[in-house]
Amino acid sequence: MCSFSEHSNHPVGDIKMELKEAIAALRKEEKKKFDQSIDLIINLKGIDVKRDNVSTIVNIPHKIKEKKVCGFLTKKSDLVRTVTQPDFQKYKEKKPLKMLVKEYDFFIAAASLMPSVATTFGKALGPSGKMPSPQLGVLMKEDEVLIKQLLEKISTAVKIRVKEPSVKVSVGKESMKDEHLIENIQAIYHGLVNALPTKKENLRNILIKKTMGKPIMVEMK
Repeated sequence: MCSFSEHSNHPVGDIKMELKEAIAALRKEEKKKFDQSIDLIINLKGIDVKRDNVSTIVNIPHKIKEKKVCGFLTKKSDLVRTVTQPDFQKYKEKKPLKMLVKEYDFFIAAASLMPSVATTFGKALGPSGKMPSPQLGVLMKEDEVLIKQLLEKISTAVKIRVKEPSVKVSVGKESMKDEHLIENIQAIYHGLVNALPTKKENLRNILIKKTMGKPIMVEMK
């Protein structure tokens, strides 16, 4: 997930389409030589991004892509790339730390290691929104079954952090079925609305677009 401002003041006009109709309109746009992302753009109002600190994780019904996950664990796991505590020392250097954070989408950690994880990796994981959290990422017990369950949950997880009054989230690829895109959009929309201070009153407008296409304003229910 990333914040987005490029289209926050886009002259989209007053015409709003139903979601199904809007996706049909996207399908009519010129095809490119790659599988474009379908993005949901939610422009906000009446929100102070520093004070309100809106952050949530939404699990969508249809997986978009494989997530690269790294684990801070006390012992090596066959299920996930593992960084054990003896390896923490090498990441006190800025370059390897930066490379590690860039390489992975999600990080998980054993609860017992969280103080050390915060000390060693916090300055890079925090600003990038990748710090393991109790909501999704902290293991109270290091068990392969629990790790597998957590990885399955992460595979459909979308992190949303509101850093400016406009949020852009990838909801799928144009190769996906219309109904799968609609279900993902609805899940992300409702997840964000529920995290906003005054819910739907914080919404300015909602748009969808392809990577290389123009935004279309949609009516959400």
